[in-house]
Amino acid sequence: MNIKKYLSFVTGLAFAAVSITSCVQKDEWETPPFNCNNKFPASTMTMAAFKAQAPSSGYILINTDQIIDGYVVSSDENGNFYKTISFQDKPENPTVGLQIEVDKSSNYADFPVGAHIRINANGLRLGTDRGVVKIGAVDPTYAIGRIPAALVSRYIAGVCNGNGLDVATIKPIELANLKLAQDEKYLNMLVKVPNVQFSAGELGKKYIDYQAGAGVDTDRNIVDQSGNATVIRNSGFSTFGATQLPDGKGDLTFVVSRYNSNWQMLIRGTNDVQFTGKRFFFDGFDGNLTDNWIPVSVTGAQIWNIQQFGNPKPCAVMNGYAGSNNANEDWLISKPISLQGFISASLSFETDVRYAGNPLEIYVTENYTGNPATTTWVQLSGVLDTNSGAFNTWTSSGNISLNAFVNKNIQVAFKYTSTTTAAATWELDNVKVAGS
Repeated sequence: MNIKKYLSFVTGLAFAAVSITSCVQKDEWETPPFNCNNKFPASTMTMAAFKAQAPSSGYILINTDQIIDGYVVSSDENGNFYKTISFQDKPENPTVGLQIEVDKSSNYADFPVGAHIRINANGLRLGTDRGVVKIGAVDPTYAIGRIPAALVSRYIAGVCNGNGLDVATIKPIELANLKLAQDEKYLNMLVKVPNVQFSAGELGKKYIDYQAGAGVDTDRNIVDQSGNATVIRNSGFSTFGATQLPDGKGDLTFVVSRYNSNWQMLIRGTNDVQFTGKRFFFDGFDGNLTDNWIPVSVTGAQIWNIQQFGNPKPCAVMNGYAGSNNANEDWLISKPISLQGFISASLSFETDVRYAGNPLEIYVTENYTGNPATTTWVQLSGVLDTNSGAFNTWTSSGNISLNAFVNKNIQVAFKYTSTTTAAATWELDNVKVAGS
């Protein structure tokens, strides 16, 4: 081929390519937008109005298009929620929460925390099951059954936001203590409580127990700095089950739940447990006496023990009367309490006395020898119950300063004495050492 003809041919091809390219708009080479279409029309009623239809026991069948919106607060990503989705009516300052039963796992992939969902309950049951209002399938065995996996999309769908799923940032309801969280109005809502820690008897344990190598559902006791207690319920299938419980205190975020009348809080994962502060000492005597205490009987057959009285039940009790008054000297000495890093600290407790006898004595030491008689004690003064004519006159000690002992390890003690002529019954509860 003639070189001039060849160059002319190549130049023509290049010009044609440029011409074709110049006719294509930039946007035509980009990925076309993904259109997100809502499966259901807008909600027909508020979640509160929908939930209000639930009977106090049993269930009703929804047989009309009742469509509600909600925001997911649970997550089964870490295995602690099983085939259930908890959701509330708003991502912030919600007024009502519900849960829906689904026979499907890995729901977090379709509906992550914060996902805006829409539910058409037509054909589902709404009722109260084991103390919780739920939505679920018609089932011959269970009052509220699980929606079969193949039918989940018939009833639940995500709500679009532009070209994708609308996912909001969930702001937990901030409550001052665990007692406030134990309220029916917070069921299936996400809450956060400050100054929470695992009870002393739980320290050294993992989130779940194991039997024959398999994880089992496990309750772990938690307590707040006001002395309120409850449990977090951890699934035997949780991926964090083998993780050791943290030994500090801090913020705890959880979905409020209960089983019949028993409150049990559910975390989504260990990120919900932000325990980075210093522990406080608290004992409401819900566990074993020796979890937090060293009981020492110097004189007499009677000893400190736990009884089902308390404020609330139970409490520690010492009584020198057994058919007749007996001489006793019995100490209840705390295990070591660290005040390292504190700039102030105080002791508080509650007492209830019945019958005539010596007052309870309160002490603190920084060098317990193992023998009360050879230990150097500092006696403390606090308000004690003085109404010996009746039980259940619980009296707060007030805050007793321990500032002289900050940055030290201490042990507090309660000394009971009785004689053959006077043996009072002393009840002790809600012992707390806290500081900042």
